[in-house]
Amino acid sequence: MKFKYKRYNNKTLRPVIPIKLKNDNQEIGYEVLVDSGADMCLFDAEIGEAIGIDIKKGLMREVFGVGGKASFYYLHKIKIEVSGWEYQIEAGFMPNVSGRIMQYGLVGQNGFFDNFIIKFDLLKEEIDLKNRF
Repeated sequence: MKFKYKRYNNKTLRPVIPIKLKNDNQEIGYEVLVDSGADMCLFDAEIGEAIGIDIKKGLMREVFGVGGKASFYYLHKIKIEVSGWEYQIEAGFMPNVSGRIMQYGLVGQNGFFDNFIIKFDLLKEEIDLKNRF
């Protein structure tokens, strides 16, 4: 599966791809940054609520971002779908996961990189995902 990088402000390229988040019989399309530096998948709390998850009923954990800023998130089991491939993962949900300017979630090592072989090609502006299984 190949995806084009997404361009922001006519300058910045980011490996942002579309996925679906699923919970029971509810699903929503969502864009995510493929982030090799992220330990896990983190999604915005509002997106989780939109598919029927009571966010604060999950296990509360703490994450530290760039600059050492601490934030809290809540763990839940969900399904993600990437180009027709569906995976059950554990993901965190937190308010304003990527800030107010960039409206996307993060997919990281646990839950995403463990399911795919990923090739980043900045010069071609594309991400190539291969199903690991």
